Amino acid sequence: MQPTAIEALRRDIVRTSHALHARGWVANHDGNLSARLDEPGDDAMRVLCTPTAVSKGDVRPEWLIVVDGERRVVEGTRRAFSELSLHLAAFRARPDIRVVIHAHPPTVTGFAVAGVPLPHPFMAEPVVSLGPVLPVLPYRPPGQAGAEDDLARALGLADAVILDRHGLLTVGGSFEQALLRMELVEHQARIALVAHQLGGVRPLPAADVSTLAARGRPASEPARAPAASTPVSSAVAAASEQGSATLTGARPDVRSVVSDALSRFR
Repeated sequence: MQPTAIEALRRDIVRTSHALHARGWVANHDGNLSARLDEPGDDAMRVLCTPTAVSKGDVRPEWLIVVDGERRVVEGTRRAFSELSLHLAAFRARPDIRVVIHAHPPTVTGFAVAGVPLPHPFMAEPVVSLGPVLPVLPYRPPGQAGAEDDLARALGLADAVILDRHGLLTVGGSFEQALLRMELVEHQARIALVAHQLGGVRPLPAADVSTLAARGRPASEPARAPAASTPVSSAVAAASEQGSATLTGARPDVRSVVSDALSRFR
């Protein structure tokens, strides 16, 4: 990547960090952001990211670090954050994405902490912008193996992933795209919370979800590499009227994802 492009990413990561803090989506040392620097065909992975133990409201360009695919700091003087393996797993799973954002938007994180699935989709526009499902990664204690594989499967279905008892992770071709996706999920959670208070959420009809989802969710923009199309299966589209999919098991079996999502709403 050209030096000018790297400097632009440094500015973007700082601007987005400050935006997360200003919106109240992170506190203390919460959250982390990363951007992939290597290009398709390069020999090794290189990732620009925020360091550990800093407020995202205070991040400066000179504080950012560059790590390799083995989580070693190769540029900068600060330490890498503990959840870096999730970011690296996202980049390996999705060659088209450039950035990853993880934060704790309060409303959607409240759903995740309460164990209440976000009943997506219940409005038409988010189906077009986010796709028909919002996967939920099962809770794993810090350091427990398996989270990276779970995330890789989830990112085959969506660009926004809810982390059980933890928060939200979004990906995209730019920080703007990933931030807008996070904003939309949090907005949906706020609307769903109000709807629950008023008597409940009415899901979209399955036929409407299928029609909307057939367009395919927006591609990463700008894409880091040519992205293979991600068709929406009829099973996923049918299940999406019931809410978010919870990923379980060891294989990327869409039908089991759908069945689990349905069972949580019966």
